[in-house]
Amino acid sequence: MTRRVRRKVAKKGKDDAVSLSYLEIEVEDLGLERNGDVDWTSLPDDTVIQLFSCLNYRDRASLSSTCKTWRVLGASQCLWSSLDLRAHKFDTATATSLASRCVYLQKLRFRGAESADAIIHLQAKNLREISGDYCRKITDATLSVIVARHEALESLQLGPDFCERITGDAIKAIALCCPKLKKLRLSGIKDVYADAINALAKHCPTLVDIGFLDCLNVDEAALENVSSVRFLSVAGTSNMKWDVVSHLWHKLPKLIGLDVSRTDIGSAAISRLLSSSLSLKVLCALNCPVLEEETSISTTKTNGKLLLALFSDIFRELSSLFAETSNKGRNMFLDWRCSKNKDKNLNEIMTWLEWILSHTLLRTAESNPQGLDNFWLKQGAALLLSLMQSSQEDVQERAATGLATFVVIDDENASIDRGRAEAALANLSVNANVAKAVAEEGGINILAALARSMNRLVAEEAAGGLWNLSVGEEHKAAIAEAGGVKALVDLIFKWSSGGDGVL
Repeated sequence: MTRRVRRKVAKKGKDDAVSLSYLEIEVEDLGLERNGDVDWTSLPDDTVIQLFSCLNYRDRASLSSTCKTWRVLGASQCLWSSLDLRAHKFDTATATSLASRCVYLQKLRFRGAESADAIIHLQAKNLREISGDYCRKITDATLSVIVARHEALESLQLGPDFCERITGDAIKAIALCCPKLKKLRLSGIKDVYADAINALAKHCPTLVDIGFLDCLNVDEAALENVSSVRFLSVAGTSNMKWDVVSHLWHKLPKLIGLDVSRTDIGSAAISRLLSSSLSLKVLCALNCPVLEEETSISTTKTNGKLLLALFSDIFRELSSLFAETSNKGRNMFLDWRCSKNKDKNLNEIMTWLEWILSHTLLRTAESNPQGLDNFWLKQGAALLLSLMQSSQEDVQERAATGLATFVVIDDENASIDRGRAEAALANLSVNANVAKAVAEEGGINILAALARSMNRLVAEEAAGGLWNLSVGEEHKAAIAEAGGVKALVDLIFKWSSGGDGVL
């Protein structure tokens, strides 16, 4: 009997003595012994499943081997519908051992070429979403085998690092093998040629989201044939013929969102796209040097369309998507996430915007081009903090990485991890001001909360942000008050080794 129950019984008189045995039985039925210890074998099934859900896949598999009952519960469909393999080594042997549990697996995240080679051994034929990073060594052959084994695939994302060994041939294989594909985002492809894009247009009628980011060549004319596309991103892609783009892409009948950030697009192409497209609602053109040097482009929306650029007030522009005046402000993303009356089309736009903004802001923070001091102080830091609260884990990761990369304090005695901060060291003075802006925007509390995330990568990047902020003496007390120190200590014990995180 627990101390709490004993205290309640002690207050009762002798007339209630008969109820003592009943109380003991009732408490013991809940899995508690007389000495207060938990009898784990007596826990309800739903409680055990809840405990399993708090573990990573390796610990979940290990715990399942303790007894027959837990082996059955540990294989529950709800526990294995999603799998994140990035935090641990994943090879063919591991995949084979997990195969029996992955019959109902629908969402998979992996890291590196070795993990990619092992995916087919999971035998997860019902996979709907695959997302991978560190994809530089993944080849056409590997990707072709993966898509051939997963014909029900609806979403495929590889990046943000470059897929240097993947060509248009693999894109053709994706089109032929995955007719249900809805989302395709690839980074760093050398040549996305016309035949590959036309194959997508022919064999993937439900493809609504395309991202060819940081590619060397993309056939602009062929993209006009993908009439189903609603969201298109060519951010960071070079060698684009913008006169062709402006004369063809406005004909895409369903195009709602277009991202041309980090390209050399000019005001003429922007104006034509905004004025000619009947369906376009949002055009994102962040960090486009040619556009920003020209003064002819208007900073206001054109024909009800939004232009998001470094010279525009991004929060104000985005807030105009909402009918409610309550969404006018810097908490606009949070207001949207908490809104009960959500519009399906608006949800799609905002979800896409979170993704492309986090990607562009991370790339911009890493390269740290000159002349963006004012943007980071007035908008960039606030945008990153808002995106860190996204329900999309990959958006959280990129936003946290961008913030941890950029927020470096100018302190001669500070020891900053060179790999994380090398891109930011070129402009330490503005970074100190950004750090102050982050703290004033409530960033310390946000980072401390994310440092407790069950997602290892999110937690580590948030810890990196706290570390960089802690170099400034004025922020140390606030970090401790927000529980940041405890979060960092817990992170050390939770994932003490085997990773490349900041700890």
